[in-house]
Amino acid sequence: MEVREGDVRIEVPEERHGASEGSGSGVFYNPVQELNRDITAGVLRAVADDCETYLDAMTASGVRAVRAAEAGYAATGCDVDPDAVELARRNFELNGLDGDVVHRNVNAHMHETDYDVIDLDPFGTPIPFADAAFQSGREYVCVTATDTAPLCGAHFESGVRSYGAVPRNTEFHSEMGLRVLLSALVRTAARYDVAARPVLSHATSHYVRTYLELESGAKTANRLINQLGYVDHCQQCLWRDSEAALMADPTDECPNCGQSTWTADRIWLGPAHDAEFVERVSEAIPPTFGTAEKSKDLLATVADELHQPTHYDQHKLYKRWGEPNPAMDDFLGDLRAAGHETSRTHFGGTTFKTDADVTEIRDAVE
Repeated sequence: MEVREGDVRIEVPEERHGASEGSGSGVFYNPVQELNRDITAGVLRAVADDCETYLDAMTASGVRAVRAAEAGYAATGCDVDPDAVELARRNFELNGLDGDVVHRNVNAHMHETDYDVIDLDPFGTPIPFADAAFQSGREYVCVTATDTAPLCGAHFESGVRSYGAVPRNTEFHSEMGLRVLLSALVRTAARYDVAARPVLSHATSHYVRTYLELESGAKTANRLINQLGYVDHCQQCLWRDSEAALMADPTDECPNCGQSTWTADRIWLGPAHDAEFVERVSEAIPPTFGTAEKSKDLLATVADELHQPTHYDQHKLYKRWGEPNPAMDDFLGDLRAAGHETSRTHFGGTTFKTDADVTEIRDAVE
């Protein structure tokens, strides 16, 4: 069957349309990821003055590579599945676009060839491909991770193994997953004296997506490493604190309620986005994209988010307090009136970031 996405047409196997990525055998096409791909196309358009070549590392149907070619890139797809390679080539031809599709192990290919933009969109963890990507990528590396349970700490041992961090399953679990992924990617790039700075990141549905701008140099990479650290968290009263440090000094007892605390370690505490970059991406998304309105709404929220390393959920706070929650706008207005910086977040409709701690939040809204 044929589907339209963005400004291109894509042929996909009818029996695999909508299949979960990595499920069964054969080439898949996941329509749920259209927002992911629309934002990626916006990124490619926004950085087109600085970038010319693009690699879709696990190309499958070739949809990402074809959309990159439509945006003016010299696009390459790579896949170990010969059926995927054949289908991706047909999709370039279907759109009258030039593009290369390589039948190769993508790690081997990345060790052999450099690209301005590397796009990793595997099923599950991207970590097995990260080393090669940071050696091959010149300007940007784009990464999707769909193994959200290990990232968020719900599958603790798996998260430690895959990402070399200590994730914790907290009420801000989506952001925990994002920051564990960023930590692993920043540390991987730094091994090659490359600074991988997050310029756009979001946790949407069942996946985490981030875009990292690359800069060579050990000193620059060191500055990013210095933004790794740990978060102490109390599951009882939802107090938390964070500190940038290469060695954790955890708080055993919550200073607010006296309960024992959990510590998430070796996670990224720095900014997960660059507001100016995010706004440029939003402006580059045309109304012809299928998720244009939804993408722009998401990007507007991301651009306005404070850079605090964790967020709160208003409903969960009021549940702990045993009180009905007020309207979200009134709640945030009270925080601002008390002198605290506050922003909504893209992690949920009742989530927010603030420079206030949990006791200051309580005092401001009583």
